[in-house]
Amino acid sequence: MAEPSARHLSLPSGLLELCALLGASQDSLRGLEQIAQKRGVNGASSLVPEVLSVFVPPFTTKEDGQVVGASCTLSKGRRRSFRKKREKPRMESWKSHPGDSKGPDSEDVTIPGGVDLLALPQLCFPGGVCVASEPKEDYIHFLVLTDVCGNRTYGVVAQYYRPLHDEYCFYNGKSHWEPSMSSARRFVPFAVCVVSRFPYYNSLKDCLSCLLTHLKLCKDFEVDNHIKDFAARLSLIPSPPPGPLHLIFNMKPLQVVFPSRADPESPIIDLDLHLPLLCFRPEKVLQILTCILTEQRMVFFSSDWALLTLMAECFVAYVHPLQWQHTFVPILSGQMLDFVMAPTSFLMGCHLDHFEEVRKEADGLVLIDIDLGSVTCSKSSDEDVDIPDVPLLLAQAFIQRVQSLQLHPDLHLAHLSASTDLNEGRARRRAWQQALNCKIQHITLQLLVGIFREVKNHLNYEHRVFNSEEFLKTRAAGDQQFYKQVLDTYMFHSFLKARLNGRMDAFARMDLDTQSEEDRIDRMLISPRRPTVEKMASRKASPLNIAHRRMVVSMPNLQDISLPELPPRNSSLRIMDTSSCKSSSPVLKVTPKSTYTFKIPEIHFPLVSQCVQAYFTDLVTLLSKAMALLGPGDSLLLARYFYLRGLIHLMQGQLLNALLDFQSLYKTDIRIFPADLVKGMVDSMSASERAQAERTPELRRLITEVFDKQGEAPKVDDAVKNFELPKKHMQLNDFVKRVQESGIVKDTTIIHRLFDALTVGHEKQIDPETFRDFYTCWKETEAEAQEVSLPALLVDHLDRNECVYKLSSSVKTNRGVGKIAMTQKRLFLLPEGRPSYVEIATFRNIEEVKSTTVAFLLLKIPTLKIKTVAKKEVFEANLKSECDLWHLMVKEMWAGKKLADDHKDPQYVQQALTNVLLMDAVVGTLQSSGAIYAASKLAYFDKMKNELPMAVPKTTSETLKHKINPSAGETAPQAIEVLLYTPGRLDPAEKVEDAHPKLWCALNEGKVVVFDASSWTIHQHCFKVGSSKVNCMVMAEHSQVWVGSEDSVIYIINVHSMSCNKQLTDHRSAVTGLAVPSGKKPSAVYSCSLDGTVLAWNVSTLRVISRFQLQHGDLMSISLHNDRVFCSWALLRAALRGLTSPSTLQRNEENLFCQDVYHPGTARSILVVTLQGFVRQELRIQPSEEPSASFLAIQLLPEEQQLWVACTGVSELYIWSLKDLGQPPQKTHLQDCTEVTCMIRVKRQIWVGGRGLSQGKTRGKIYVMDVEKVTLEKELVAHSDTVRTLCSAEDRYVLSGAGGEEGKIAIWKVE
Repeated sequence: MAEPSARHLSLPSGLLELCALLGASQDSLRGLEQIAQKRGVNGASSLVPEVLSVFVPPFTTKEDGQVVGASCTLSKGRRRSFRKKREKPRMESWKSHPGDSKGPDSEDVTIPGGVDLLALPQLCFPGGVCVASEPKEDYIHFLVLTDVCGNRTYGVVAQYYRPLHDEYCFYNGKSHWEPSMSSARRFVPFAVCVVSRFPYYNSLKDCLSCLLTHLKLCKDFEVDNHIKDFAARLSLIPSPPPGPLHLIFNMKPLQVVFPSRADPESPIIDLDLHLPLLCFRPEKVLQILTCILTEQRMVFFSSDWALLTLMAECFVAYVHPLQWQHTFVPILSGQMLDFVMAPTSFLMGCHLDHFEEVRKEADGLVLIDIDLGSVTCSKSSDEDVDIPDVPLLLAQAFIQRVQSLQLHPDLHLAHLSASTDLNEGRARRRAWQQALNCKIQHITLQLLVGIFREVKNHLNYEHRVFNSEEFLKTRAAGDQQFYKQVLDTYMFHSFLKARLNGRMDAFARMDLDTQSEEDRIDRMLISPRRPTVEKMASRKASPLNIAHRRMVVSMPNLQDISLPELPPRNSSLRIMDTSSCKSSSPVLKVTPKSTYTFKIPEIHFPLVSQCVQAYFTDLVTLLSKAMALLGPGDSLLLARYFYLRGLIHLMQGQLLNALLDFQSLYKTDIRIFPADLVKGMVDSMSASERAQAERTPELRRLITEVFDKQGEAPKVDDAVKNFELPKKHMQLNDFVKRVQESGIVKDTTIIHRLFDALTVGHEKQIDPETFRDFYTCWKETEAEAQEVSLPALLVDHLDRNECVYKLSSSVKTNRGVGKIAMTQKRLFLLPEGRPSYVEIATFRNIEEVKSTTVAFLLLKIPTLKIKTVAKKEVFEANLKSECDLWHLMVKEMWAGKKLADDHKDPQYVQQALTNVLLMDAVVGTLQSSGAIYAASKLAYFDKMKNELPMAVPKTTSETLKHKINPSAGETAPQAIEVLLYTPGRLDPAEKVEDAHPKLWCALNEGKVVVFDASSWTIHQHCFKVGSSKVNCMVMAEHSQVWVGSEDSVIYIINVHSMSCNKQLTDHRSAVTGLAVPSGKKPSAVYSCSLDGTVLAWNVSTLRVISRFQLQHGDLMSISLHNDRVFCSWALLRAALRGLTSPSTLQRNEENLFCQDVYHPGTARSILVVTLQGFVRQELRIQPSEEPSASFLAIQLLPEEQQLWVACTGVSELYIWSLKDLGQPPQKTHLQDCTEVTCMIRVKRQIWVGGRGLSQGKTRGKIYVMDVEKVTLEKELVAHSDTVRTLCSAEDRYVLSGAGGEEGKIAIWKVE
């Protein structure tokens, strides 16, 4: 049976999409000559430009046929160039569509989409074709071409002049026209345009410069061939993948470097980013950036066409990762000027000659003169175009940083000796430019982070809501107009989508890297944010506070710059005087990332199939050699070599080799894996090739992965909603959603209690008016707290992170008249008439709280009495109508503080604060006699203290050090699946700020949260490793964390970049265990999966170095000891009805695998296996009263020669002696234990986690066993839910993770 024909595969193009030769037609030049003869004209004349020749890859000769293998059919036509027919009229050849390969006037050719050959001549000669009487210098400018779908291609145009002589240019070399003497001194311009999918402005400029040196020396009839050879070279150069590897190609005489993008999310930067800083003052740069951020209608002007595109591209690069999504046409020819009349936002560029015309004819434009460095507005539009100012402090910091830059290479290179080699000198300049570009990108990114850092605080990720109104309230009064305009743009809307989607782009990384310690702590708090005492004191001392009382959010500490006194704000389009704010800070120090280069081999001509194949072979050989020279830790470069070699194999038609390289790339760096290309490649395979690929397990798995992901339904890109108050009545579920959207509170349980409070005595639904009143009360209380004016002396009495959450009205107390203030730690009095401070009580020291009445004349005044432990005098305050509310609030905070101290969990205080503020809002909303009773529904901790007093056992209290909540800020607690502690300062490559020890916490659905273990604050908020349950984690080589998942994949996290770019997919079922050999630098990692597969991995190469398959099912974990693997099983076979034999034997090579099978089909065993997979021994336990029990965890104690085993369903531990594993195990019973879930060894102790009874209730418990005496040392009541996982922190602390009911981590001291 014949195999089906191969499908068409669109191969990845190289750097070249199209190369065109443009100039005046023969007819135009002949007519010009005739006019010159009649009139005797010898001056410059203008002609109409046309496309003369087009060259499109791939380039082959007619005799050779296809370059690629027969199994892969290209979708592009074979004949890739055409020339305009000279016998046809000038315009007739372009009546057909530019992309039509069967036009009447051209050879068979397909023009890449997006390249409009009708408009191209105008863009290549934007000033027209002018015949000159003397030669002019070569001229290069740049284009950006956009198709109807918004896809951009990039062009570099080189204009040069050639004399008119007896062999007319570019037409077969045949003499057909004898020019007169009047043309002897005439020079006609031509242009070569290179179009690429990549913005390689500098690199393609260098390439065209090399081409021009050849074109000037060649004969006229050789020009086409030179351009075709030039285009062929570029078409065979692959585009470098994202990362540190740049490609070098010898264009003779220049070595041309093609830089890669820094990462898949970043653009290619192949231009000099400091050019705008040479043309514009920093204040003007800020104004132009503001125009981009507010999406104005902008037109750049310059007398130099090249600067138009370069300037526009620089400014667009400045706002990355925000993206300009509107019309982008950096160059408009004279015939295109009507484009500036478009009503929508755009960024365009015109020659300076048209400045006055555009200014007079078009309204509402921002006109940017590059030559003068000015920013103005078009006629009668000064009031229409409102360009707001960037926030003042950020603007000042930006100006200072820009002024600290060294923008002149001569000053930087002055101390170096003169370079005698052209390419060496260019390399020096390139290195300087790369470092400067890095600094400029850092400065502009700092500006963006400063502008938008606080946006995340007003996002609701669950419902994709942004509360713009509340965000604007936190902005300074002078910045309101700026933010109002920015928030209404498409650019900002896309930015919000990226934040809600959790994109880890440059903005997110800098935001994470530059956040203060206070910000890290805030991310762990569930209570509403308030300005701290320290922040309020600094705000009050600031000279800006007088003008901006509402600027309550601290500016980000992006760099330690001491700002001088700031000048008054100027209007947007005026020059800002910065003479008084010269930077006294040191020069910005930003170290660019290390880059590497790979040299592309020479390409030999003539361009026939054999030469191309030889080039591909040389390239593959060089790549293989480079890979062989890499060190063990150079996976970043290795991945780029895999990518390039895979592309070249694909171009050669060697699909299996290409697939193998892409499979290696998939597990080395998945970020640059070309999934669509691999899918198309597999689709194009013949049946025999597909079958051969399927026979290789790794390739079969890769194909499955690619097609499974392609089959997944694409995620809906939900729009970002702006928060709006509800307009209909709400049931419970809708009320929960609305409260979460508002940002008031996220915890579903708390919102349920709030719903009960607001509906006391009413139907169980909330009307829109009640919700609006509640929301208003909440926000008013929040605003009042922001406006609290505290005396400076408070800084000495309060902790710097304390916040004022509630302030009473002025009341009479037994310590004077004043206002009672409540923070998260204490109550204090602010006396009226003097800046003083009187402490009332800390919540920890409160002994009793009462609400009573005091007689005054005929009145009974409600009074609050607070008795403390340290003071004999009882504090009394005549709070009148506020008394009942303050009574509830103080008791709730007192109860929360007591629970926090007992359980070593500060989250209780934060939850109590939330309850207190909700009480206040409920009372303000209802304003009825039943308001206090309704608010009491929220007094959760006070009720818990009174109704369910549960003392923490003394042993537990003494051992417990602290608790943290990785689910803080989530709608509900999440179970802790796995914990891993990694020590700090292990790798010199690690940044100082990241060198602290870390705690890795795996939650459900592949979420991982990383804590800084030196302060127990969140280091990296939740990121994903797949979407399935995490089963195990281990650290390898101090720079990698390996994560085994239920989806059968091993995910590898880079601890430096906190990114997961590597995946190992060799397992076929859930990865259940990971183990590393003892030693400082493990070179191998062992993994096991549920189907009995055990793999040994080389940590450096990520390749499997050995594997074996154990003929058992449900392999749960592995441990290493003396070069042997201990495998723990929880074997659940299908029921063997009627089986009477007590055991079955299976033979593998010369080893017996013994597995006991008990009816109804449960087997339990531990296998002792060598590293080569040979089973040495099997350990079994006899069936007991719990026949469903199976092995859960094992711990090896080599010094004590013990093997400890825990089983599910039983409350006993089994201890084998390693001296004689054949002896029955010793048993030890765990009292009041109902379930064992985990077990670890710490020093000379075994810590066992599970669940058991305590004070009549089921709680999470930890049993600490003495390994020598095999006795119970401690019984710790750890959590309100089952202990799911345990891990050790350098044998000093043990960390335990609870189930989903509590979702917290406890930190225990090891003695």
